[in-house]
Amino acid sequence: MVIPEIHTHELTRRRFLQFGGAGALSLGGMWQAQMLAAEAVATSESKIRSCIFVFYYGGPSHLDTYDPKPHAPDTVRGEFQSITTSVPGLHISEHLPHMSQVMHHCALIRSMHHTNRLHDSASIETHTGRQAAQGDREEFAPIEQFFPCHGGVLSYLRRDEGMIVPHAALPFVFQNVIPVPCQGGGFLGKAFDPFRVSVDPEKQSYTVEELILRDELPTRRIGLRRNLLASLQANVNVVPAISTGIEHYYDRAFQLLNSENVRRALDLDEEEPALRERYGVYPTTSRGGMNGGEQGFARHMRGQNLLIARRLVEAGVPFVNVYDFKQQGQNWDSHSQNFVQHKEFLLPPADKALATLISDLDDRGLLDSTLVVATGEFGRTPTINGNAGRDHWPDCYTVLLAGGGVRGGAIHGASDATGSYPERDPATPADLAATIYWRFGFDSAQHIIDRTLRPWHLANGEPLSDLFDAT
Repeated sequence: MVIPEIHTHELTRRRFLQFGGAGALSLGGMWQAQMLAAEAVATSESKIRSCIFVFYYGGPSHLDTYDPKPHAPDTVRGEFQSITTSVPGLHISEHLPHMSQVMHHCALIRSMHHTNRLHDSASIETHTGRQAAQGDREEFAPIEQFFPCHGGVLSYLRRDEGMIVPHAALPFVFQNVIPVPCQGGGFLGKAFDPFRVSVDPEKQSYTVEELILRDELPTRRIGLRRNLLASLQANVNVVPAISTGIEHYYDRAFQLLNSENVRRALDLDEEEPALRERYGVYPTTSRGGMNGGEQGFARHMRGQNLLIARRLVEAGVPFVNVYDFKQQGQNWDSHSQNFVQHKEFLLPPADKALATLISDLDDRGLLDSTLVVATGEFGRTPTINGNAGRDHWPDCYTVLLAGGGVRGGAIHGASDATGSYPERDPATPADLAATIYWRFGFDSAQHIIDRTLRPWHLANGEPLSDLFDAT
């Protein structure tokens, strides 16, 4: 019999006592946990090296973006027209002119749906592939995240590969009333939370707390501390509480502090100004003068965030979350003045930024190995309300995929004539999760285990393989 590998950070002395004290871990349970941990390590060949998950918090209107209904009544169709794209026969909103030129790199899921009508619960299912443990509700007090996000799961599955940053997220955090509990490792533990990148919209700069060296703790002292820790770890009889399972996280912390590669990825001054402007700018007017000030421009953070994501991918980060959350004052929750909001504030920067990201990745030879996912937590109602807005609609919406081996112009599923419900081949966030894991080389039927040793499949859906080239 082959004895499965025991991952010490998963079954450390502390966790053994926690489980044992709760009566949850018998010898049979421990053996099962070891088997599940060993099972989760085995992977098939990965099709991609990285994924950029762009999340439009608030819920863009699918009818006014990637699933227009030009033949529907005007009470459904709305104010926008549709335009042709680089894929013959594929039409999208007239306010996505830049994306229309790169649709041959993209695929659409036009039958995505779930049952969550509120932001927090819908966001949780979007980022984890599972409905929130608390059901369909908003949160007004902090709660612990249960299910891990995609990046957390992938960090766990690839924990023995020695990556300094397996998962990054920016801007961190996004929230409704409180931080939405879907952004970290959940029951896998905080060790699988993302590398948190903070954004300063005023300075257009990016920082990570873990990379900031305090004046009282210079590099030399950090090195001395590391040497001391190594000597303690060499003699567990001296400090029995230190287990080899925690070495990985100490090493990662030291590597982060010394990682020039990661620091440089967050420094946009290294990019050509012309490329930064390609990702999107907006006009500004300075105060003063007889004519009310001089006209200028500023770089839009929606675009700069995606540029940072590209740089992190180049630096070797496999999974990057970009939260498009109230960037420069706007989110996508268009209950009022939906068409004004989309036309004037939301679609122009998002269109320019996403199209530039796709082209930029392609120019650098990174698009085939990088899957880009662009989605909100739901779509908007087919009917237009009395405030010229559209309300929450999880019953049918569209998700865009680009790169990562997609068949350009491929479409999975279809909505009905009014964009209300899936008419063909419905898909769920669980299917999207399974697709992401599959592209990284993992079978969604594999298991991860929670703190009570309950096994969970990586995802309860099926990969949407029809959207990808057969390789």
